[in-house]
Amino acid sequence: MALLVSLPGGIPDMSSVLLLLLAAACLQAGNSAGYNRGNTFGINQPARLSGVQGGSIEIPFSFYFPWELAKDPQMRIIWRWKQFHGEYIYISSSGFIHEHFKNRLILNWTEPQTSGVLRILDLKEKDQTVYFCQVRLNTKHRIEQWQSPGGTQLNITPRKHIPAVSTPMQSPSIVTSAVTSAGLEDTEGQRNPSLVNLGATVGVVVATAVLITPVYVMLIFLWWKKRPAD
Repeated sequence: MALLVSLPGGIPDMSSVLLLLLAAACLQAGNSAGYNRGNTFGINQPARLSGVQGGSIEIPFSFYFPWELAKDPQMRIIWRWKQFHGEYIYISSSGFIHEHFKNRLILNWTEPQTSGVLRILDLKEKDQTVYFCQVRLNTKHRIEQWQSPGGTQLNITPRKHIPAVSTPMQSPSIVTSAVTSAGLEDTEGQRNPSLVNLGATVGVVVATAVLITPVYVMLIFLWWKKRPAD
């Protein structure tokens, strides 16, 4: 909008120009404010999110509107994917879930709340795309419906495979020799108790025999000496 002003003498007065510019700015601001007051509805959701393959992700959302709700607003939360007019993947009113997301979508939202969370479980590589939240509700005059224009870009990071820690294995021959050597070392350090007991017993028997034998020989000699002669 342009304003043409004619001042006396053809020389513009600086204060008048400033006043006119200020008035034009206020008029423009008033028009903008009036336009916004009639269009204060929308949906907030993050522009980007990242998840790990096999994990889960939560897409928060909230919405606002200026209309007076009907007695039964019948709020519905709907989600699309891939593009603005893409396929529906979730409809709260019917419980519909896209085949690709069977048993993997959970909507944490209850009417008449104006915010919630869409949770995706067991993330897959094909889940990497854009997700759009849409709201439908009944006002006193009609059914209103609006959708997030930009949606949320979900990026999926592949799960890193952690390599198994390998333990070096010794060959059977080395293990056997180690066990044998350990056994020999134990044997050298400590004798078998049964062998020690057997040796002690044999020593006692031999010592007893050495002591008793001369006595028996002396008794036999005396008996032979005293026997009557034929």
